This record gives sequence, structure tokens and C-alpha cells, in this order.
Amino acid sequence: MMTRLTDHLIVISFDCLSALDYPILKDLPHFQELLAHGSFCKNVETIYPSVTYPCHATIVTGKFPKRHGVVNNTLIQPGRVSPDWYWHRRAIKGTTLYDEAKKARMTTAALLWPVTAKGDIDYNMPEIFANRSWHNQILVSLFNGSPLYQLHMNRLFGHIRNGLNQPELDDFVLESTVATIRKKPNLLLVHFTDLDTQRHYHGFSSEEAHAAIQRHDARLGKIIRALKENGIYEQSTIVALGDHSALDESKAIQLNVLFKENGLITLNARGKVTDWKAYCKGCDGSAYVYVKDSETKPAVQSLLEQLQMDPSNGIEEILTGEEAGRKGADGYCTFMLEARIGFYFKDALKGSFIHTITPEDVKEKRYTYGSHGYSPEKENYSTTFMAAGKGIRSNVEIPFMHLVDEGPTLARLLGLSLGATDGKVIEELLDI
Repeated sequence: MMTRLTDHLIVISFDCLSALDYPILKDLPHFQELLAHGSFCKNVETIYPSVTYPCHATIVTGKFPKRHGVVNNTLIQPGRVSPDWYWHRRAIKGTTLYDEAKKARMTTAALLWPVTAKGDIDYNMPEIFANRSWHNQILVSLFNGSPLYQLHMNRLFGHIRNGLNQPELDDFVLESTVATIRKKPNLLLVHFTDLDTQRHYHGFSSEEAHAAIQRHDARLGKIIRALKENGIYEQSTIVALGDHSALDESKAIQLNVLFKENGLITLNARGKVTDWKAYCKGCDGSAYVYVKDSETKPAVQSLLEQLQMDPSNGIEEILTGEEAGRKGADGYCTFMLEARIGFYFKDALKGSFIHTITPEDVKEKRYTYGSHGYSPEKENYSTTFMAAGKGIRSNVEIPFMHLVDEGPTLARLLGLSLGATDGKVIEELLDI
């Protein structure tokens, strides 16, 4: 049995927090407090594809998407306007940080942490939304998490929420987190999406994104204060991390429009997909292409290579499924495409192949001004990691780490092991 380095591990994910945000963070009071007492890495390489659900599954498993099984945010459901997401714990192969903590009889809590629906977590408010016209948001959440706990949080703080809109959603999550700290969990996972939302709809360096970073600092401060007020601050470790960065874009690549025109996707009179031979499944800055049969593959490859030759089509790189697998992505795809800067992929079947994004598109939330999902090899695309408190050394800067290293390192703080991971424990951070 490994020595446990902390009694309470609080992991706060600030979705879309970038290494480029570090100069702002170091001057904000609560991030400054964390940095002054703890250690950090401002160059954390993310995974491929760098989208939220695969990233968060990696953080709690220490594995690449091809091994933990969450290879995208959403499922392959051709033609569905709003595909279902990888919401449920069962989507993750193997163990997780919260599973191991539970096995060790620790108290666990997760608030809007991706891929935790129906997970064995003591206080579970999963990130899942009503994705059918007949679904009710509160009932869907209750059914997939801890019902009594969520009812209590809704009764206390439900008035703060405004559907799934930000910043109200994160404000609701914050108040629920503060209330959950009173239960003194050994592992607390929290996911805030305010910054990610602002970057999607206003752009990477927008005033709205900057305001979200300021709000995140205030949220961090309130969590630190709650730990102190509940008498567990000295026995706690606070980890603040990002999952990926983001890039601005002005054009959407809608490859399925071309596939449809080339007879590779068949629609009925009502516009529903009845059959497909090739399908482009977007991951924003990258995309998987799935081809059903070997006879179709050469035609699809030829089409893609032809498109890539013209930079205005936005395709920077074409990987085979095998090459995608070697980068940690879904090796079962036939091809994986990387978008050029300024472009991202959409699953749409209608409209033009290359769609120029208008303010109206963004206002109606049909398209975005910023996205992620790009290759971690893109320049200035790192995320960040900082930790302070029990079990963490003071003032150590780690020059480089990978997202897959976070799971093993977090597990080590709790005296746990995640088994055979793709990452390693960053011992330089730890006061062993």
C-alpha cells in the first residue's frame, strides 16, 4: 500500500484554460495564492482529439482515448442534429480515479465532470443534458446521478441557474461545490465551462473570455475559503488544470455535404439518413472519417487528397486510421483529418462544403468563432496544471508534462494506483 499524501484532493477543471492564459493567471489574487504556495506546469501537452470528453476521461484514467474508449465528445449517429454524448461512466474502459478512491473507502464527489453519469460516486451531479424533446433536464440529471444530493442542491441553488447558459451554470456549480465541501469528501472533481463557452462564441482573446478568467479566479477563491471555513484546508490539496486550448476560426468544413453529393450518404424524402458508405464525424479542429467497406476507401482517399491540395478547403493533414491510433486517437477510423488554422469541422449534411461563419450563425449558436479538437502539435496550443497544499512541493516549475501524466499523479496523492497507464507520476511535484 502506498503512502497517502493528502486527506482531501480537490481537482478543479477550468475547461479551455490555455498556457497562453498564464500571464493573466499569475496576476490574479487566488491563482496567485495557488502559485505562491504550490507548483505548476505551464506547458501541458493535451491529447488528440483535444475535445472535452476525451480529455476528462484521460485526466481520470491516465490513458489515451484509444485505450479508455472515449474517442470524441459525441457518438456516431449520422443525420442526428444533436447526437448523444459520451455521458455515461460505462463508456470508459478500465478503472478511473474515482473508482479507485471508492474501492479504498474514500468519499467521492463529482460536479458536472464529464463521463460520470451512472458512476459509482457518493455525491454525483453528472454533466448530461436533455437531448430529446420529451426529456426534462432536472429529471435526466437526477436519474443519472445521486438523486437526493442533486435535489438538495437544486432546492438550495436552482434559482441561480438559467438553463445551460453561462456564467449562471458555473455559478450554480460553484455554490453546489461549496456546499459539498461541508461533507468533506476525500476526492472532489469539479468542471467549470464558462471560459470554454465564451471562447466558442466570442473568440479566444475576447473581452468575454477575459471576464470569464476573472470569474474563475473568484470561484477558485470561494473554494479555498470554503476549505478554510470547514477546517480542512491544511489537510487538502487543490489542483487547478485545463484540458485543452482553443483557436479562432472563420470557416466550417462540411465534408458530409460532399459525401452526400458523391452518393456516399443517402437521405430519404424527409432528409433523414437512410444509409451511408462514408461519414465525417467532426471533433471540431479535427475529424474522423469512417468508411464502411474496403471498396469505397480508394474513392474517399482520392477525394480527400484532391481537397487537401487546395488550402482554401481547410484540410491540413490526412492520417490513416493506423496513424491516428499511434497518436492516441480512434484507430478504428479509416482516416483522421486535421484542419488548417481558421477552419473547423461540422457534421452538417446541408449547406455548402465550406461555410463562412457570420455573426448571425454564432448568435443562433449554429456555428462558433473558436474551437479546439486540433492536434497537440499545433503551435501555442498547450494547457496548464497547478497544484498546492498537502503533498505538493512549493515553487517547483515542471517544464513539460502530458495530460496522461495527470491521472497517475492525482492517484499517487491519494495513495492509489491506476494500473498500467500511458502517463507517469510527476514525482518532482510531490512532497514524498
